[in-house]
Amino acid sequence: MNATDFIAALRAAAPYAHAHHGRVFVIAFGGEAAEQPGFDAFLYDVALLHSLGVKLVLVHGARPQIDAMLTAQGLAALYQGDLRVTDRAALECVKAAVGSLRMGIEARLSTGLASTPMGGARLRVLGGNLVTAKPVGVRNGVDHQFTGEVRRVDVDTLRDVLQDDRIVLLSPIGYSPTGEIFNLRAEEVATATAAALKADKLVLVLPSDPNQWRLAEDTGDAGQLSLAEAEVLLASSDHVPEEDRHVIEAAIRAGHAGVKRVHLIGQQTDGVLLRELYTRDGEGLMLYADSAYEATRDATIEDVGGILSLIQPLEVSGVLVPRSREQLELEIEHFNVIVRDGLVIACCALFPDLPSGLGEFACVAVHPDYHRAGRAAALLKRVEVEARRLGLKRLFSLTTHSPHWFIEHGFQPDTVEALPMARAALYNYQRNSKVLIKTL
Repeated sequence: MNATDFIAALRAAAPYAHAHHGRVFVIAFGGEAAEQPGFDAFLYDVALLHSLGVKLVLVHGARPQIDAMLTAQGLAALYQGDLRVTDRAALECVKAAVGSLRMGIEARLSTGLASTPMGGARLRVLGGNLVTAKPVGVRNGVDHQFTGEVRRVDVDTLRDVLQDDRIVLLSPIGYSPTGEIFNLRAEEVATATAAALKADKLVLVLPSDPNQWRLAEDTGDAGQLSLAEAEVLLASSDHVPEEDRHVIEAAIRAGHAGVKRVHLIGQQTDGVLLRELYTRDGEGLMLYADSAYEATRDATIEDVGGILSLIQPLEVSGVLVPRSREQLELEIEHFNVIVRDGLVIACCALFPDLPSGLGEFACVAVHPDYHRAGRAAALLKRVEVEARRLGLKRLFSLTTHSPHWFIEHGFQPDTVEALPMARAALYNYQRNSKVLIKTL
């Protein structure tokens, strides 16, 4: 990357640095991630997030480490479905494996050599008996013994620790009021913690790459899904690797529990955490619990700057007729926008002429990064609903560059004489725009 590209990338990331500062993120990763060659780099990126003001709770798994410890002891790994059965001998292996991995993570987060990205970081990491657990008990006739589930998270202590600018590191271990130790699923610990803290984001790092999943039919954008769409995806058993299903289930539970953004990312890509959190379109799959991430709505005066940024390149190239900021401010009540993560990525306007029963579908623009994704068509549908509500019978549009799109969406070529009288009087014969009309 040359200096110009670096500066551009840094500036593009700046809005996210501002937005994430002071926010609470819960990041969960399995024991598989700890065995990847890039695990050190992953933890360096975690340290960078902390340096950028993000309040972090890390949750690590240890399944492969536990299995390896069992093998070393000559013990078989027992599972009921995908849930481990933890007897007393297995519990000793769990304690040894989890303790060893946890210390390794803490050691990596303690690195401070100037020759590494951790130089000058001075991270303080805290854990402890912050998760109260209860036994899973007997399921399908099998006593799971020391396999547990989360009963309660000490959220007050967590908030105090985060407020003190420390990183929380939680292991897949819980403790009962009777002093027993239970083996927990890391994703359950992460989900319960994120819900209890009302975390701004939950990030789940997976062995597989969510970008490679084949989404179920009618399941939204490849990079983002609503909770409802995620449930459709999950219901299609052939779309998601079986080993990842329980993680998606955990992500959906977190969304329903109040976590607004849940990110699923693969562990193989270098810098995946930064790519997902500090670029507009991210790297993995994001589940969202509200409509705020991408919303189609009426424009407001606050959208004027975003609309101008979107349409000005088209005005310069002659695709759209130039509009001043003042004109746009006066006309803003006629505009609709699609906003994605705070950026206006598409817009249009409806200018009704009630006496003639016609409305102008105008100023249609879509950000180049979001072409061919049906957003212009979505805006047209929205405008058609509004036009019918106003009692309009037809829509018309003037275009010089994309008549075929309009024809594909039900418009028919017509003449200037078919326009409302006031609009026909303003027709620019030098532009020689095509006149297209659609009957509603």
